[in-house]
Amino acid sequence: MSPQPRDEMRDYAGRGLLDGKKALVTGGDSGIGRAVAVAFAKEGADVAIAYLSEHEDAAHTSSLIEAAGRRCVLLPGDLGDRAHCASVVEQAVSELGGLDVLVNNVAYQEPVDGLEELSDEQWEHTFAVNIHSYFRVTKAALAHMGKGGAIVNTSSINGLRGNKTLIDYSATKGAINAFTYAMAQNLVDRGIRINAVAPGPVWTPLIPATFPEEKVESFGEQVPMGRAADPDEIAPSYVFFASNRLSSYYTGEVLAPIGGETLPG
Repeated sequence: MSPQPRDEMRDYAGRGLLDGKKALVTGGDSGIGRAVAVAFAKEGADVAIAYLSEHEDAAHTSSLIEAAGRRCVLLPGDLGDRAHCASVVEQAVSELGGLDVLVNNVAYQEPVDGLEELSDEQWEHTFAVNIHSYFRVTKAALAHMGKGGAIVNTSSINGLRGNKTLIDYSATKGAINAFTYAMAQNLVDRGIRINAVAPGPVWTPLIPATFPEEKVESFGEQVPMGRAADPDEIAPSYVFFASNRLSSYYTGEVLAPIGGETLPG
């Protein structure tokens, strides 16, 4: 990618906000997931990262976590598969010795020009990865999480207003918001908080991998700040929601770092 995304949290200084915590980050090999995993490590957490098959990217993320003095567990495999969702949670708990923080971040997108172009197979795959995995991983994780636990879901600006070429992706992101709202009400008596981060344009490997060259060149220029965010700029939102010291009164919130854009409602 040119320029390379800033997703290593090089200038980030931790304050012990997650000392001793055990975290699982899905889609943690690169982009927002990498930045979040490294930020968590710098705040004192051991981190398991689930990812598809990008082993080189995952190994680099692991090296950044270990350089911060924390342990990293790598969990490759397809989170679109029902059984694998439960498996990554069990492996994370076994390797880390527990689970305090879950970040559902894995995502798939493929633009289309219209609904007629959107196949059943793509629709079902997008839902399997983007929302079914959130349901399945969260359900498995809750068996190991107690009072003080925190869950953070990755949504998107596209879940708040839609996107004409990302129809299935937008639908899943809207579902993530509703899932977050509902589960916040459901879990409040158990002392487990669940929130979501809904970024605007973020410069990650997903962008050049899925958008045509002309859209990549102007990606993010439409927001008032005139540029896409780097993952390093988004990860602190996840630290905020993961840390009881910072956000103990927050649950069922959708935080939207969208570069100065304002939304009605």
